[in-house]
Amino acid sequence: MTLDFDMGTRAGELRGQLRELIHQELPERFPGAFTDNPTDLAAAQRFCRVLAERDLLCLSWPKEFGGADASVWEQTVVREEMWAHHEPRGAQYMGVNWVGPIIMRHGTPEQQRRHLPPIAAGEVIWCQGFSEPEAGSDLASLRTTARRDASDGWLINGQKIWTSYATMAQWCFLLARTTRVGEGAVTKKQQGLTIFLVPMDNPAIQVRPIGTMMGPHHLNEVFFDDLRVTDADVLGAVDAGWSVVQDVMSYERVGIARYARCERLLAAAPDALGQRWETLPGELVARWVRMLTHCRRARLLAYRIVALQDSGRVAPGDAAAYRIAVTRLDQESAEVLMEIAAEAPAGAQAQWFRAEVEDHWRYSQAATVSSGSIEMQRILLSRALLAAPR
Repeated sequence: MTLDFDMGTRAGELRGQLRELIHQELPERFPGAFTDNPTDLAAAQRFCRVLAERDLLCLSWPKEFGGADASVWEQTVVREEMWAHHEPRGAQYMGVNWVGPIIMRHGTPEQQRRHLPPIAAGEVIWCQGFSEPEAGSDLASLRTTARRDASDGWLINGQKIWTSYATMAQWCFLLARTTRVGEGAVTKKQQGLTIFLVPMDNPAIQVRPIGTMMGPHHLNEVFFDDLRVTDADVLGAVDAGWSVVQDVMSYERVGIARYARCERLLAAAPDALGQRWETLPGELVARWVRMLTHCRRARLLAYRIVALQDSGRVAPGDAAAYRIAVTRLDQESAEVLMEIAAEAPAGAQAQWFRAEVEDHWRYSQAATVSSGSIEMQRILLSRALLAAPR
């Protein structure tokens, strides 16, 4: 049996086009959008608008929502090239990868008209209000509440934590409890939860940055103090938010092509070291080869999920298997690359390589925790395997 993931000639042309745009539109050796220098974020925002003008930002979206009706495989090419080159879209990948598709699937026509065009135009950043101090991996245990205030109104109170990009986001995809367990027909903690789409400029929202090794802008605490919203801000049905969350996870966990950046850095190692590459210990080179093999494994798992999503058959266990492979790859490749980078000689290429590897290592430390811990992914995968027909 063979696996055929040939994306066709269009994929190769698209990769070339994207790499040329990155070379033309971004500063040399672009460090990413989340540094202390505000010009780096501005460069990412500008680059998103360039992609949008050329119908490349939301390539696979339907034309009616600002896309180009391209295949999911062409969007996968965009995803891979962006992550291989330090994600020059900045935080906007969230809107492209999962916020937009989820609003297409669950939103009202008015919500679609309001939110999808700005995402497709590269004009808006979203953050995700899920995790809380007492509800991380066990998300359904969250305590943020939304209570009826008027016939069409809600008051939201509570706290979110580890909220990426909250200091720069214009909108928040917020999960809150609208009915307690034991009230009405709600018998399980996964019931009685609702998604709200809320503007971050509301004075009832307070954001406090959390300093981390990943640098500024990434992680934050977000507090909601009598945040007033209406029924028009509810995504999907009231008390049925958990089904939306399941969709979010399947899109989010495969939407970040971490393997593409791992592969690019691993492939760059011999050139960065030059003649010194020949003197590396055989054991280190063998681990480098193993990581390249693991990159291919993660890539094939990602392609399997893309194919399942395209057919509407993706399940939590499928996404969990990919997530386990790619987050372990992130951390294991980072360790190998750090050892290789320590042997890099002086020179511009080696300096670039060391800086990229250090950045990759810092980000990788959170890989097995963010977007669902690896332990929870293993539980999801185990449940899926045990429930499968024998």
